[in-house]
Amino acid sequence: MRNVAGDFPILKRRIRNRRLVYLDSAATAQKPATVVDAVAEFSSMHNANVHRGIHALSEEATAVFENGRAVVASFIGSSDWREIIFVRGATEGINLVASAWGRVNIAAGDEIIVSVMEHHSNFVPWQQLAVEKKAKLVVVDTTREGLLDISDLKKKLSRRTKVVALTHASNFIGTINPIADVSRMLMRRYGAHKKPIFVVDGAQSVPHMPVNVGSLGCDFFSFSGHKIYAPMGIGILWGKRGLLEAMAPYQTGGHMIKEVYSDRVAWNDVPWKFEAGTPHVEGVAGLVAAIAYCRKFSMPALRRHEKEITAYALRKLKALPFIEIYGPRDASKRTGLVAFNMKGVHAHDVSSALDGYGIAIRAGHHCAMPMHTKLALDASCRASFAIYTTKKDIDALVDALDGIYRKFSI
Repeated sequence: MRNVAGDFPILKRRIRNRRLVYLDSAATAQKPATVVDAVAEFSSMHNANVHRGIHALSEEATAVFENGRAVVASFIGSSDWREIIFVRGATEGINLVASAWGRVNIAAGDEIIVSVMEHHSNFVPWQQLAVEKKAKLVVVDTTREGLLDISDLKKKLSRRTKVVALTHASNFIGTINPIADVSRMLMRRYGAHKKPIFVVDGAQSVPHMPVNVGSLGCDFFSFSGHKIYAPMGIGILWGKRGLLEAMAPYQTGGHMIKEVYSDRVAWNDVPWKFEAGTPHVEGVAGLVAAIAYCRKFSMPALRRHEKEITAYALRKLKALPFIEIYGPRDASKRTGLVAFNMKGVHAHDVSSALDGYGIAIRAGHHCAMPMHTKLALDASCRASFAIYTTKKDIDALVDALDGIYRKFSI
């Protein structure tokens, strides 16, 4: 794949009088000029509220907004644009399911399964729902390599299991989970009518690999636009239409209703039933442009590029005797990120020192404290990659880490 860094205006910046090396894409990806331009074009030429006016600007804004559903549906393999709900991000999408589906369908004694590698967004909503409903949160372990422990999952499934909520790819150790295999396992064990709902956090998969929700076999799938080169504040919840139609609204207010009287209300149809208030139309315009940008290269090509970069990073970092790496060592089993620590130096100090080299990484627990606790870590460093990451960026990271270690070792 050609070097596309020139497509991203921010990568022309210099930080600390050095070339910006941006290795924090798992937190938020940078935006190509086409996305920046799409947002500016909407704000400059089409800005109006959707669904509420019969004037030209409102009709144009509505067309941008509703066309976005069809684009997203096609991108993730859904055959029905009505299954696409616009939310603020993966976090809100998962909370929507936990609230609108969970509060009605979870009872005392029921069990909700998550994994120890989950982002807090796919852990805490289920934990709190379990507390509220006097249900039980069941946590599935990982193997020594950092893969989902399928035998542990099988053992923990029971007749009381009502929800299985898993990340498609870990934002900390990078592990890609076998979602389609888990879905088939659930179908074989429970059958179509008694199967627990299967909720998937796709925040770290959609930006890095082809995703087809039909092939995955899940019931709900949520992701964030800003991980895939779109603006912040726009995200997607995909859900099977039958489940969505049976659920009550997550929030109430404008647009998500058909009729309101003093003593009753009639909800709008799916998907608008779940979209209360003024939506983030600029975000949808940017998301459509981001998807078009990815499609220009194709998601399989993007996946090949990031796998090559990840394998290179793993090889170079493993050569540093003072670096400890977490997660699978095989780049084909993980997305484009590597979490690590420098022996004897806190992750925050490493990140701060790297900033002096113009290198941006993430340090902390990455909203994945259960997995950090399992590994007896209070923090870690994370370098994460995207379509614009090059081997030159990895070399800059490795050279800087070597210099930092020498400095701290004096």
